[in-house]
Amino acid sequence: MITVLGSINMDLVTVTSKDPSLGETVLGEQFSTIPGGKGANQAVAAAKLGADVQMIGRVGDDLFGKEYLIHLRNLGISTENVKPVTHQKTGIASITVYEGDNKIIVVPGANLQVTPDVVEEYKDEILKSDWLLLQFEIPLKSVEKALEIAHKGGVKVILNPAPFEYIPKHWFEMITYLTPNQYEAEQLFTLYKNDSDLLISLKEKLVITKGAQGVLLYDGEREVSIPALKVEAVDTTGAGDTFNGALAVALSEGNDLKSACEFAVKSSALSITKLGAQSGMPSREEVNRF
Repeated sequence: MITVLGSINMDLVTVTSKDPSLGETVLGEQFSTIPGGKGANQAVAAAKLGADVQMIGRVGDDLFGKEYLIHLRNLGISTENVKPVTHQKTGIASITVYEGDNKIIVVPGANLQVTPDVVEEYKDEILKSDWLLLQFEIPLKSVEKALEIAHKGGVKVILNPAPFEYIPKHWFEMITYLTPNQYEAEQLFTLYKNDSDLLISLKEKLVITKGAQGVLLYDGEREVSIPALKVEAVDTTGAGDTFNGALAVALSEGNDLKSACEFAVKSSALSITKLGAQSGMPSREEVNRF
């Protein structure tokens, strides 16, 4: 059982050939609503790879929330712990795409209702888990509460520190693996640059994703670099979330860290060969063939 506690957003994507100036109205070329949010993305990645996944989170009592719940259930993800919040809107990301670049405004909405009390409510569900996946798109106090529950109950935790926030020092003993990308890792090292003992102790917990440069980890004796696989990139959105979901799957099946990272690298490489974050995430059969 992999439990994902995190954000659920509906991405509202507008493609335009003209970037409007302030106060200007232009005609767009394309509009779509796409399921997103780092928490839900990672849950989908793990479920597509064959894991037994439950999601803990919140949606609004609106159309987006109803659509999202159906979407997750259709993928085999347990949504018993995803409750619609009365008089709240589902979290959204308003994305404008212009000449391959984008501008994004995120409105957390119901994600902010994943409070420490809500996390405590699902304590028993967390304790049933083999692995707990966490990110930073819900209140940090709630992430801390989940870490405390998991640590006391012996549940292993992958924390993907994105978008990056200050990580309190006492959290590190409760984390099994920390999976920053290279930019988040730089911020982490800057944050604790004067605490060499801590940075040394973090070595075995760190899995740093570096995009086209692959993944860096420490196997207990030395740093190991796992190269990225060369594929024709169509859309890199969701590659990091695919990696985290796949890493949890491989670790839950008893693989060592290096083998698990190799599986996750293959999964994330496949994810960028298709359009869309969740729609591009591969099945277990596709990864096996790859």
